Amino acid sequence: MRVNRIPKQILSILFLALAFTLSAQQKEIKGIGKITGRVIDSASGKPVEYATVGLVLVAGNKVVNGTVTDDKGFFKLTNISEGTYKVTISFIGYKSETHTNISITKTNPVALLGNIKLLSFGKKLKEVTVTSEKSIIENKIDKMVYNVDQDVTSQTGVAADVLKKVPQVSVDVDGNVELQGSSSIRFLINGKPSVIFGNNIAEVLQSIPASQIQSIEVITSPGAKYDAAGTGGIINIILKKSTAEGINGNVSLTGGTRLQNGTVNLNMHHKHFGMNLFLGGNALLPSTTNNSMNRISQDNVSLQNSTLNQNGSSAFNRQGFESGLGFDWDITSKDNISGSFGFDYFGNYNSGANVRNTVMDSAGTVLSNINDRALTTNLFHLQSFEYGLNYKHKFKKEDQLLEISFLYSSDNNYSHYLQSQQYLYNDSTYSGAYGNNPGTESESTVSIDYTHPVGENFVLETGAKAIFTNINSNSDVYSLQTPNVYSYNSLQSLNLNYTSTIYAGYVSAKFKILKWLDVKTGLRYEYTKPEITFSNSGIVNLKPYETYVPSGVISHTFKKNQTLKLSYTHRIERPDYRDLNPFINASDPKNLSTGNPTLRPELGDKIELGYNKSFEKGMVINTTLFYRWNTDDIQPFTRYYSSYKVGDSATYTNVSVTTRENIGREDNIGVNVFASIPFTKKINLRTNISGFQRYITNGALPGNNVQGFNYRININGSYEISKTFIVEVFGNFNSPRVNAQGTLPSFTTYNFALRKQFFNKKASIAVTATNPFNEYIEQKTNLTGVNFTLYNVRDLPYRSFGINFTYKFGKLEFKKEKEDEDINLTNPPMGN
Repeated sequence: MRVNRIPKQILSILFLALAFTLSAQQKEIKGIGKITGRVIDSASGKPVEYATVGLVLVAGNKVVNGTVTDDKGFFKLTNISEGTYKVTISFIGYKSETHTNISITKTNPVALLGNIKLLSFGKKLKEVTVTSEKSIIENKIDKMVYNVDQDVTSQTGVAADVLKKVPQVSVDVDGNVELQGSSSIRFLINGKPSVIFGNNIAEVLQSIPASQIQSIEVITSPGAKYDAAGTGGIINIILKKSTAEGINGNVSLTGGTRLQNGTVNLNMHHKHFGMNLFLGGNALLPSTTNNSMNRISQDNVSLQNSTLNQNGSSAFNRQGFESGLGFDWDITSKDNISGSFGFDYFGNYNSGANVRNTVMDSAGTVLSNINDRALTTNLFHLQSFEYGLNYKHKFKKEDQLLEISFLYSSDNNYSHYLQSQQYLYNDSTYSGAYGNNPGTESESTVSIDYTHPVGENFVLETGAKAIFTNINSNSDVYSLQTPNVYSYNSLQSLNLNYTSTIYAGYVSAKFKILKWLDVKTGLRYEYTKPEITFSNSGIVNLKPYETYVPSGVISHTFKKNQTLKLSYTHRIERPDYRDLNPFINASDPKNLSTGNPTLRPELGDKIELGYNKSFEKGMVINTTLFYRWNTDDIQPFTRYYSSYKVGDSATYTNVSVTTRENIGREDNIGVNVFASIPFTKKINLRTNISGFQRYITNGALPGNNVQGFNYRININGSYEISKTFIVEVFGNFNSPRVNAQGTLPSFTTYNFALRKQFFNKKASIAVTATNPFNEYIEQKTNLTGVNFTLYNVRDLPYRSFGINFTYKFGKLEFKKEKEDEDINLTNPPMGN
């Protein structure tokens, strides 16, 4: 697949910079220094584990580096530039120690401090629990991290509720997610793909309890190491896992008027081996949604206008279960193997009734006597399991690493619909059908990654991956022939087999330019070979294609904690088998949906400029400007037919058909601003504002190009009544969203929450209220086609109240990752 001209130019610049840096590094060496030592108890001579070591540059009294001591009391500080320093050592129960006038030069780059004795205060602490409060938002060179533990209002919710708080992310009331205005997102769990996201992302995000999530990583400009899928970027959900020494865990239970869930986490870690287990379940209680639709259309032949009104309601409920088992084993100081196994179940049930009024023309003349009721039932359930193995090998050279991974995931899914149409005047059924759709999906992934440091300021990464996907799906449709008698409909039934093989390789480099500019650039290559076979039309000719994926990021950290970052990436969105499947879903006979076997992959390019500033009193501001352009943009598209024939016999009248199409080109120019402002030690305000201008060059409706401004605002305020009692308020507004045929609904949500901790912060109770003053959220949708306009209003129940109880148990003695031994630390010489 051809790479656009602009990406080629950008790639050329990045690799010229790479060549320049390699040349520059021959002329200048920076960060050659090293400081080593060992911290011991002054009385017993025993090592002091996990003491904090800080490196301070004397000029300006600036902290430039730091570490903690290992289980033998050793520490080392590396990559130190020339200068005069002081080293500070501190630990709870000991008097802090400072070593001054440590000089690092080209001729004497190593300082050996030997044994450093700490004087005890005279109190022996039986047990010390060290806790570190992370900021709710952490900005890194290639991603943004949202720490869920610090979010009170999401405690009783699910993953979709957490994502509403994350900068640059938008979630609608149905759980559909957009990242910087794009719904083309690659979702990962613990850094790995999963087949559960291939069925219904919104369903999965509504089924993962928030109490099970540790953090969420947002990667808007992924590097070459990441898969190219997802033109919007990557969202990685990190589940809770502890590496604390001993046995520990937590239990979380939530009860509420709409949502109930519970999770259990258990962790065991002893020396070089650790295991973790989690179990979780949830249920969305039955609720009723009211809806009404008004469609004005024009007959393709007579050109007469007609109106179709539908009014009704539907009841919905959902349930799910997740589980996982993992282990981590340091076989040697250089070799580590880890593995995981998971089993999940998701299901939902929906039933409803719509009353359809008389169809009339613009003059009020009755065109048909259809005045009936449509009854529908839909159910879905999926069970999946996955397992994986990961091997890491560290070399003697620092940061040199080899990693080999294998991941397999599989699911069995089943969906069913039943629809019948009845005359109101005599309550008789004149038409009906039901369909069963069982299917299986499996995916195997094998990857190898290698990291090699070339010099002090240059790191090379390379790797390869193979992904094998196989999907089977049967759609058996039965049509009503006589009252209560259904017969198999071979014209609407379908069997498909979809296979996809992706081979990928990448190379990337991280380095510095002119001492102060950090650069990471790379190129990924993917070869995709898809094949799909339909029982009624044979093999569809899907040609293999190549994708070149360049990426790059340059950043600089200024004085006073300021960072400026510029990045570029090229991505692809491949249509999946649901997008390609031509099966007609006729659960609503007046509003059909189907796939499109002719879909082409969507290509996306994005340039992003980010600025981050941290202030002394804890205030943080992060601003991101972006420009994204997509070609062969894939969007849902609706067409109206006065008569629509399926096969040789089935004909639907006065019907709209929705499918996915390559609508043309889409350009988005936008900005996102996140700010965290601590007004006092007890009051904190966070706000997240994003907006973008969208331009759609509509190839599906030539001459009907679309543009519009989309924006989102949310505010989160917290008040710390005491060290163990906090109150939060959250409000969110999303404007109507522009698409190729009109606008999707705007919506407003708000939450109130409070959390009280007790038992030395091991237990907590949180109470939340969501939209307490509004029972429903009103959703208004407007669509326009060649010969129709559609206006739909949906009243979705959203008000809820919930209470959550969480309890942490076990001994918490945290161990840091063991560093490689250094020859200078094996028997350090005696020092000051």
